[in-house]
Amino acid sequence: MSLNTALAVLFWLLTALVIYSYIGYGLVLFVLVKLKRRLRPEQKPAIFDDDALPSVTVLMAAYNEEDWIEDKIRNSLAFDYPAGKLELLFVTDGSNDRTPEIIAAFPKPEQVRIRLFHQPERRGIIAAVERVMPEVNTSIIVFTDANTQVNPEAIRRIVQHYSNPDIGAVAGEKRIRMEAKAEASSAGEGIYWKYESKLKQWDAELYSVVGAAGELFSVRRDLSEPIPGDTIIEDFYTTLRIAQRGYRVAYEPGAYAVESSSASVAEELKRKIRIAAGGLQAIYRLRALLNPLRYGTLSFQYVSHRVLRWTLAPLALPLILAINIYLALQGSVFFQWMLWAQIAFYLLATIGWFLERRQLKVKMFFIPYYFCMMNYAVYRGFGRFMNGSQSVLWERAKRST
Repeated sequence: MSLNTALAVLFWLLTALVIYSYIGYGLVLFVLVKLKRRLRPEQKPAIFDDDALPSVTVLMAAYNEEDWIEDKIRNSLAFDYPAGKLELLFVTDGSNDRTPEIIAAFPKPEQVRIRLFHQPERRGIIAAVERVMPEVNTSIIVFTDANTQVNPEAIRRIVQHYSNPDIGAVAGEKRIRMEAKAEASSAGEGIYWKYESKLKQWDAELYSVVGAAGELFSVRRDLSEPIPGDTIIEDFYTTLRIAQRGYRVAYEPGAYAVESSSASVAEELKRKIRIAAGGLQAIYRLRALLNPLRYGTLSFQYVSHRVLRWTLAPLALPLILAINIYLALQGSVFFQWMLWAQIAFYLLATIGWFLERRQLKVKMFFIPYYFCMMNYAVYRGFGRFMNGSQSVLWERAKRST
């Protein structure tokens, strides 16, 4: 085999890997779910009567959320759930703004118990949550972020899944609030999460969601376990550990948390770098899940949906471009056209970057720009993971208002 032939084969293998990571897995998943629906129709979760509904603790870790926390309390009190079976628990460790005072001063309803835990020391969300977990006495815990708005039916929709003893956790849906004149960060983030939500729905239908988003998810209290204090993305790690133990993570699109988009691409990049560093950390710690002989479908989903995006796909992109340049210079007309296509894509992304910096909004540039930003974040996240510089302290991206 000649060098040119070998490089052409490598080019197509790497291209196929990238396409599979971002688009192909979704198509494969869609087909598999369609087949499963025909062969074994999914049974809907049983509906609990109000008297049979389990008691639920909604746990919210809030760090310097004075701009959002009062709305969050009102939002939580509007849940369509028997008041005597609902407890709201806020932990505000390290907050040095008015967040604890606002919670403490909020008028307490008679039937819904609101509890506040605060200490001045800031040790991160994991330490804060672990500190108050002994205070949780309900069978179900729902975690949600302080700066999100959750729909009133969410708790009721989530707990229905626990009628199935195989379900150990439930992922809610994350939605991005987009303005009509959305900038690149808003539009890109919104499109990304719509696609992710559909993949999670199909993942759950096939077998299990592979990692919940922290904006809204739930676990059985007796399956909650201490996690290492230096874990970067604790929501992802917690739910995958439950799946690793043989339970399924369900998906409930009827329970959703609405969050404003990142204030800018710079803020979204900061968040993506943290997620990439945490994803690589989780891949290492959950490396046993890479064994399909032991974990079967879960391994297939985990590698296809998560691992490839945080490892091989970003590494493949510069190699594809380099190989394409070499083969185009060898005189291949086909690879010359392929090179022009790649140049056009990256040019669109560059124009998107240029316009975003000048606060100009042209939607056709959002997707290539956001795609490149996401993959760039993986390289930055890898650097932080390797040198241990990614802090576990809350570093929430600023959100648009």
